[in-house]
Amino acid sequence: MDNAQYRGDIDGLRALAVVGVILYHFELPVFSGGYAGVDVFFVISGFLITGLFTKKDIDRKTILKFYRRRFWRLFPALFFTVAATFFIACLILSPFHLKDAAESVIPSLLGLSNFLFWYESGYFDTVAIYKPLLHTWSLAVETQFYLIWPLFLIC
Repeated sequence: MDNAQYRGDIDGLRALAVVGVILYHFELPVFSGGYAGVDVFFVISGFLITGLFTKKDIDRKTILKFYRRRFWRLFPALFFTVAATFFIACLILSPFHLKDAAESVIPSLLGLSNFLFWYESGYFDTVAIYKPLLHTWSLAVETQFYLIWPLFLIC
C-alpha cells in the first residue's frame, strides 16, 4: 500500500496480534491467544490483498509486480531467520534432532513447511522444542495464500 492508503487501524490490529503471539509464547496461564493473533494476521492479509485486487484493473503485469513485492518483502527476512536458526540448531541440537531440523530448511524456504509439520505430527512425533523452524508454518500458509488468492480473484 502506498502512503495515501495508510490504515492506522490495521497497524493497531497488527500490534494486538503481535502482542497476542508474544504473550502466548511466554506460556502465561492467564493467556492462550497466540493462535488468535495468527488468525488476525491472516484476516488482515486477506482483507488487504482482496482490496488491492478488487480496486484496480488486474492484468498479468500487476500480479507479477505483486508477487515480486511480496518476495522481496518476505524472503530476505525468512532466509536470514532460517539460516540463523539452523546455525544455532547446529550448536545446540543432538545429531538426531539436527537431522530433523535440517529436513525442514527447504520446505521452510519454499513456503511448504505447514505441510511438512502437518505430515510429521502424530503420536511418535518429535516435541516442538526440537523443531526450531516450526514457527514457519504460518508464513507458509500466508505464502500459499499470496500465490493462490490473487489468481482466484481475477478468474
